Amino acid sequence: MAKILIVAETLGGELHPTTGKAVACAAQIGGEIDIAVFTEAKGAAADAAAKLDGVSKVLQVSNAENGAIRAATLAPQVGALAEGYTHILAANTTTGKDIMPRVAALLGVPQVTDIMAVHGEREFDRPIYAGNAVNRVKAPGDFTLVGTVRTASFGNVAESNSAAVEDASVSADLPAHTRLVGQETGGGDRPDLQTAAKVVSGGRGVGSAENFSVIFSLADKIGAGCGASRAAVDSGFVPNDMQVGQTGKIIAPDLYVAVGISGAIQHLAGIKDAGTIVAINTDENAPIFEVADLGLVGDLFKVCPELEAAL
Repeated sequence: MAKILIVAETLGGELHPTTGKAVACAAQIGGEIDIAVFTEAKGAAADAAAKLDGVSKVLQVSNAENGAIRAATLAPQVGALAEGYTHILAANTTTGKDIMPRVAALLGVPQVTDIMAVHGEREFDRPIYAGNAVNRVKAPGDFTLVGTVRTASFGNVAESNSAAVEDASVSADLPAHTRLVGQETGGGDRPDLQTAAKVVSGGRGVGSAENFSVIFSLADKIGAGCGASRAAVDSGFVPNDMQVGQTGKIIAPDLYVAVGISGAIQHLAGIKDAGTIVAINTDENAPIFEVADLGLVGDLFKVCPELEAAL
């Protein structure tokens, strides 16, 4: 039977929602699921992890080094906890993509990156060729399988559990060659782009950085996260941490509103798991309408304010 360790992601001492999606992937693999929470002191993150359905227990690793999460110091701690586990998983976020290759290297095992679907304990789908194809991979042998989970491909698990929270100590030499200088979160008070239930994105059709206020205003009206196409980012309208697509963030909101976005295949690769897609564009032949559930041909500078006023 599989025994899976999930590396929890935290932000500001709180459990990041992507951890629940990694648990959903682990539940499909089957077996015993534990979550390791690395923080400076025991707190809300461990309690939140204990509520996730399917979790057997939460291992709380508390020390001063975990006050500022860095992959260089976290990876040795994960490696120290790895014994006895068949799988070690984390969300395929920026943090997970930084930590897990280090864990795999420390354990001397390969890694399965960006798991999209589970076909067995050690058999998964993952994207290749920048998301243009899906490859089924099987990891033979009995080594500990290290993997990252595409959060857009798995839903959230319920939070009706009451798993035990245990204090865990690790014996690992933590490097001192890196330190956290600062941490900033883009997007202000808007929902995180990768976990938001609603997202409004703008494309090259928005025309300028100043005009993006139309997108921000509509997003704020409906409590949505804010994204952009690569064309809008490359044009300098918005920072690249807002980019949605195969070279940006892969998202799966319940509602995705694409404003002034033509629908290049690279952008569509980032929203293919979205629930309802709404497109607003002046070009009725834009590819975005081929995937949109609702399409509106019109001037975004007229349509968006009218839509916002009607909400």
